[in-house]
Amino acid sequence: MRTWFAVFMTMSILAAQGGVAAEPVAAQVVDSDERSTAADRESVAITVYNQNFGLVREVRGIDLPRGPVALEYRDVASSIQPETVHVMPLGSNGFRLLEQNYQFDLLNPQKLLEKYVGRTVNVYRTNPITGIDEAVEAEVLSVNGGPILRIDGEITFNYPGRFGFPEMPDNLIAEPTLLWRLDTPGGRQRVEVSYLTQSMNWKSDYVMVLNENDDEGALTGWVTLTNQSGTSYENARLQLVAGDVQRVANQVPQAMYRERMMADAVQEMGGGFTEDAFFEYHLYTLGRPTDLANNEQKQVTLLESDGFGVEKRLVFQGASYYYRGQYGQVAQDQKVGVFLDFENSEENGLGMPLPKGTVRVYKRDHTGAQQFIGEDLIDHTPRDEELRIKMGEAFDVVGDRRQMDYTVISNCVSESTWRVDLRNHKEEDVEVTLIEPVGGDWEIVSSTHPYEQVDAWTFTMTPSVEADGETRVEYRVRARWC
Repeated sequence: MRTWFAVFMTMSILAAQGGVAAEPVAAQVVDSDERSTAADRESVAITVYNQNFGLVREVRGIDLPRGPVALEYRDVASSIQPETVHVMPLGSNGFRLLEQNYQFDLLNPQKLLEKYVGRTVNVYRTNPITGIDEAVEAEVLSVNGGPILRIDGEITFNYPGRFGFPEMPDNLIAEPTLLWRLDTPGGRQRVEVSYLTQSMNWKSDYVMVLNENDDEGALTGWVTLTNQSGTSYENARLQLVAGDVQRVANQVPQAMYRERMMADAVQEMGGGFTEDAFFEYHLYTLGRPTDLANNEQKQVTLLESDGFGVEKRLVFQGASYYYRGQYGQVAQDQKVGVFLDFENSEENGLGMPLPKGTVRVYKRDHTGAQQFIGEDLIDHTPRDEELRIKMGEAFDVVGDRRQMDYTVISNCVSESTWRVDLRNHKEEDVEVTLIEPVGGDWEIVSSTHPYEQVDAWTFTMTPSVEADGETRVEYRVRARWC
């Protein structure tokens, strides 16, 4: 081992009890340096947020000599946020952390040349006659825009050859490393380290299969986890947080340090994910350890439901501006939207809070082959809430909308009569829901079909349309907007 001699001041000291400040340390002699790698890990837990960051918590066992020690803590994420590192010795006879540095000046040809500016290197060229590499001594003057060298008293650039360096610079490393300066009693030390890192993310995707009658579905939820943090984690306990966690630009709240306590809220279970409420979010815990390799996408089953009630709706959508002017025909052969509605409740065969994601829906055709019939995005959905998924537009159900009369009663009051013709070219009867957003103060003066007031701005009608038939709906609305 090489010997470190350093004079340093205390930046932070975290004792086993945590956060105890100490007097500045001066003129310390660091007797030895040590290294800790992933091989020292006793356990590791990863909490991934669906906002492209993660929390790493790991425990390592490290053998340390007595006295001042420089410890290279390796195999950390290259996307680590150093200001979020929390170090806690485990046990009553722990070390004191005097100083922490994050070394991220990684080894590459450009960096290596930069470190040798003002120093001498060898440049090797192959002798075309002998085929032997011959060394030329050169001083590196600059590397801006390419190496500029002094060879035999002459300054040159674009000099062909292979560079040879006598040694690795001390301040250049092959991988991101936390460098700690410790005061340790020696012996076996167990340390818990947690930090936040960017470039970890997860998303949920759902596969839904409709039955033949479109009134029941089966749902499978998948978690797709992406690790681009710069390091791998073997045999890790995996947790996922669903929700919109507040992040402060260029800062991380101190409360993040304490998120290692999340593990206490969830019971260990074998198999797939279990779910728990955590603060104002939801926490999903995988009941078995898993490996997270760097630059890997991993998929794990989130949930499975074999059968739950679904209601298919055909929707003919209106617009609020229809009732404030004179238009005539506003829609001809307008497609009718197709939606699937279901309740995320235990009574309906679901009931697990659903993280936001894409729901892709399939249905078997008359030959038994499964066909894709549409997809839609859902937001974070608590239990006992309703979901509506848009599948697309109906092929065989269309409608026309005409304004039959428009009467101005005063400056901001008018009445208009509307006719909606719905045509069904299917071999079965259907119901079509007319959604009519009026806006302002309004009332239905007359209508051929019953209506329902949804809210202060909207009413709906749901007429039936026979197979291969047509239904006409007429209504008159008085609207006031000032």
